[in-house]
Amino acid sequence: MDENAVTISLTVNGTEHELDVEPRTVLLGALRDLGYTGANVGCDTGRCGACTVRVDDVTIKSCLRFAVQADGAAIETVEGLAEDGELSTLQEQFQEHHGLQCGYCTPGMLMSADTYLRDAEDPSRAEIRDALEGNLCRCTGYHNIVDAVESTAEELARGDQR
Repeated sequence: MDENAVTISLTVNGTEHELDVEPRTVLLGALRDLGYTGANVGCDTGRCGACTVRVDDVTIKSCLRFAVQADGAAIETVEGLAEDGELSTLQEQFQEHHGLQCGYCTPGMLMSADTYLRDAEDPSRAEIRDALEGNLCRCTGYHNIVDAVESTAEELARGDQR
């Protein structure tokens, strides 16, 4: 163990982890070291959103947060959206509406959309686009992603959710 390492505790998708990290380790790296590889390393500047996770119910860019800053936090990653091997409604809609191509941005898009949909009531396409603003996709042109989020919002309004 490095002499500068700090012991932290993270609860990731409901599972508690205790780990030793160097103070300069970003949360994204710590999560990936724990085996949560859904959040992707993209730009390392917080611009692309591929590393988006939720920390204590707030979406953040995990490449911009040090792991020690998340000590004691509840973290949700894209792996936590599926339950007992069943995709969430949002994940199913991304699949149904072809809201992904290469899939690199998809984890961040899903986490941002899932957080947004928790409070959104009957969102417009413009509001959905605004909610996803911090996530970049170089493949889809966003149309199908917005379709998937819009369809999920409609299902949630009807009570059809997982």
